[in-house]
Amino acid sequence: MVEILLINPNTTASITDLVLKTAKQFAAKDTHLRATTGAFGPRYIASRAAYAIAGHAALDAFANDKGRKDAVVLACFGDPGLAALKEVSKVPVVGMADASVLQACALGGRFSIVTGGERWKSMLEEFVASRGLSSRLASVRTVAPTGADIARNPKAAMALLAKGCKACVREDGADVVILGGAGLAGLAARLKGMVDAPLLDGVACAISMAEGLAQQKPIKAAVGILAAPAPVPSVNLSKGLSKLLGSP
Repeated sequence: MVEILLINPNTTASITDLVLKTAKQFAAKDTHLRATTGAFGPRYIASRAAYAIAGHAALDAFANDKGRKDAVVLACFGDPGLAALKEVSKVPVVGMADASVLQACALGGRFSIVTGGERWKSMLEEFVASRGLSSRLASVRTVAPTGADIARNPKAAMALLAKGCKACVREDGADVVILGGAGLAGLAARLKGMVDAPLLDGVACAISMAEGLAQQKPIKAAVGILAAPAPVPSVNLSKGLSKLLGSP
C-alpha cells in the first residue's frame, strides 16, 4: 500500500477536505491518503506575502506529521515551500503546479492555466519561468473570485471558468488547459465537456505523479541541492520544525 500525505498550507480546513475528497477519486485502490492543514497563516493564498507564510506553514506541517508516508503532495497550486520540502524530505514531494505543467507539456506543445484571484497571474507566470517553461506557456487567465470563493460556491463560478478555459484555447492557442487551485479541485471533470482541449485537474496530476514516484522508492540524495541541509540552531519554531532543522 502506498501512503501519501497531502499538505494544505493555508488554514481553511474545508479546502483540505475538498482536496482529500478529490484526491480519493483519482487515487489507486491501494493508495492510502491523509491530509493536514496549515497550523497558522492566511485562510487562502492570494498574494506574495501569503505565499511566503504558506511556505513556512507547509514545512511546519511536514515536520510535525508523525505518520508513515511514501510521498507528499503539496496541495496548493503555486507550490509554496516546495523546494524546501524536497530538501528536508526523505520521500518524494510533489507540487500541484509542478505536476500539472509537466503533464501538460507531455500532452501538448503549449498550455494555459486558469485559476481564481488576479494576483496569481504574475505569480504563476514567474513560477512557470522558474521551471524554464515560459516558451510553452500560452497564457495565465484568472477569474475575479478567489479559490476560496470558488470552493464555497462553485456553481457561481462555473460560467466564468468555462469562459476563461475556452479563451485559452481559441484566443491564446493553448493545446492543454490546467484548472489550477486547491479550491478548484474536482471542477475540471465538470467543465471538460465545455472546452475544446484537454483540461487537467491539479489534484489529479499531483496524485498520479506522487503514486508513480512512491512506487519507485527513490533514495534520498546524499549530495547536491536535494541533500539534507546541515543542522542549524533555531529560535521560536515549533518543536517538530526545530528538530527537523537540527536544533537540539
